[in-house]
Amino acid sequence: MVLVGVRLPKRQGQAWRAGRTPGREAVGELTTNDGTKLVYRDSGGDGVPLVMLHGWGQTQEMFRHQLTGLSPSRRVVTVDLRGHGLSGKPHHGYRIARLARDVLELVDQLHLDRFDALGWSMGVSVWWSFMDQYGTGRIRRFVAVDQPAAVAAVPWMTVEEQQDSGAIFDVAGLMELGAALAGPDGEKTRQDFVRGMFSGDPDPEMLAFVAEQITSTPPYAGVPLLFDHCAQDWRDVLPRIDVPTLVIGCDGSHVNPGSQRFIAEQIPDARLHVFPTDVASSHFPFLENPAAFNAVVEKFLAEEAEI
Repeated sequence: MVLVGVRLPKRQGQAWRAGRTPGREAVGELTTNDGTKLVYRDSGGDGVPLVMLHGWGQTQEMFRHQLTGLSPSRRVVTVDLRGHGLSGKPHHGYRIARLARDVLELVDQLHLDRFDALGWSMGVSVWWSFMDQYGTGRIRRFVAVDQPAAVAAVPWMTVEEQQDSGAIFDVAGLMELGAALAGPDGEKTRQDFVRGMFSGDPDPEMLAFVAEQITSTPPYAGVPLLFDHCAQDWRDVLPRIDVPTLVIGCDGSHVNPGSQRFIAEQIPDARLHVFPTDVASSHFPFLENPAAFNAVVEKFLAEEAEI
């Protein structure tokens, strides 16, 4: 189930530093029904829009190379989820289901009746929650990037189920991480958490960029959201995803590529692409090698025939 027909460029030094290409990008704001301000960017292109959701503790800046780099004509929308980036940081609503409602309100405000959806890390979980609650009727194609089907290995899972789901923590480990993030050494814990998502020796500036983005999420927002995120088990949602789907993993990520294979096997007719380490070797392939990442995603989204 490997996506074929795309020539992948190898990693190109510090190409990620180039940032976004100037274009018709607009910055907008949405106030949700519970009074939270969300900041989003809209590239203003034509065609089927692509809505991209970032991961826990990160921001829409993760997609700096996709906002206008995927295609000169494609409309790309990104957003800082509540508690992240430039968006509001209220003292309520830090649940995946609430974030999915926020995304529904965003696509409603932008009048997106038909769109492609891409999630990375926790952003995939937000889309799974969106589909679970609101269906897939408005989603044309779906791209899931490097997210386990269940992050926490709960005791009632068998060892095989824990491996398939891609569980990263056991329950005790999750509790310890939350306490450390909320504690006096929370900053060091955040930095160690970020470093653990890279293999080998990452580019220092890229690592610093990712580590800086995570500082925008305060512990009172990040810790309960992380707990809720890790406590979810999306395996029952996967067989009910009825839109063409591409699952992307990375050999160098802390997320086991085997878990991405499991997800692709559970979603009917899904495709799988795993980046080898000579192309990207982290949880951030879209930053590490944007040309390779964009080529894989663009080819999938450009296809007209249903899978």
